[in-house]
Amino acid sequence: MGAHQWGTHAVTFAAGGVTKRFPATAHERAVREWRALTLLDRHAPGLAPRPYSCDLGDAGPVVSMSLLPGVPLRGAPLDGERLTRLARTVNALHSALPADVLARVPVRPEGPAELGARLRGWAPRVRGRVDAAVEGAVDAGLAWLDASGLDRTEQAAVPAVFGPGDGNLANYLWDGSRVRVVDFEDSGRSDRAYELAEITEHVASWVEHPLDVTAFLSHVELTAAETVRLRDCRRLIALVWLFLLSFEDLASGDPAARRNPPGTARRQAGRLLALLG
Repeated sequence: MGAHQWGTHAVTFAAGGVTKRFPATAHERAVREWRALTLLDRHAPGLAPRPYSCDLGDAGPVVSMSLLPGVPLRGAPLDGERLTRLARTVNALHSALPADVLARVPVRPEGPAELGARLRGWAPRVRGRVDAAVEGAVDAGLAWLDASGLDRTEQAAVPAVFGPGDGNLANYLWDGSRVRVVDFEDSGRSDRAYELAEITEHVASWVEHPLDVTAFLSHVELTAAETVRLRDCRRLIALVWLFLLSFEDLASGDPAARRNPPGTARRQAGRLLALLG
C-alpha cells in the first residue's frame, strides 16, 4: 500500500486496487475518468482498469479501480513487438465505443481552439526571456498557427474516435504480452489525428528513447483528410511542448520545476522547425 501525489490527484495503491482522490477543483476530471472506465469496461473489457466505485460529490471526488499489471512504456526503448502492441492498443481504444455511444460522449478538453488561444496568451511570457533559437521557433510556430486556421475550425472533417486525451507513454503499461491504458482525466470524443499527435509529440516519446514515429504510424490506417490533419496536429502539439519546456527553463532556479534535461527546449525548437518544414 502506498500513496503518491500527482498534479491533479492523489493516488493510493492497495491490494488489487487503485484509488484516485481529486481536489474539488478537479471535479470534471474525475467525471471524465469514471465515464471512460465504465464505458471501456462495457465495450472493450481488459483495455483499461475495471471501475470499482466512485463518489463524484463536489467536495473531493474519489474514483476507485483495479490495479493493472505491467510497466510503463516510457523510459525504455520500444522494440518491434512492444511498438506493434502499442499501436494495436491505440487502434482498439479509438474504435472501442459504438458510434451511437460515442456521439453522446462530450468532446475532450484541450482541443485545438483552446490550445491556440492559450499559446497566444503564453507568447508574451517567453519573448525576450528565452534562448534566441527557442524564440525564433516560437515565432515561426505562431506564424504557422495564424496561417493554418487549425484552431479556428469548429469541427474537423474527419471521423470521431474515443480519445484518452494524454499521449504520455507512461500511461501505457506493458505486461509482457499486451499494452493497456490508464489515466482518462482528459478523455472524450476526439479524432484520430489529434490523439496520435498527442503521442508522437509528447516529450516522453523522444527525450530519452525516441519513439519510431514512422514505424508506429505504419500500423494506423488514416484517410487522406486524417493524414493532412495529423501533420498539422503534430505541429500544434510540438508548439505547445516548446512553450512548456521554455517555462521549465525559466523556472530552472527551482529544482522541483525541472523534469527534463537542460537543453530540452532547444532540442524541441529544432523538432518544431523540422515539422514546419
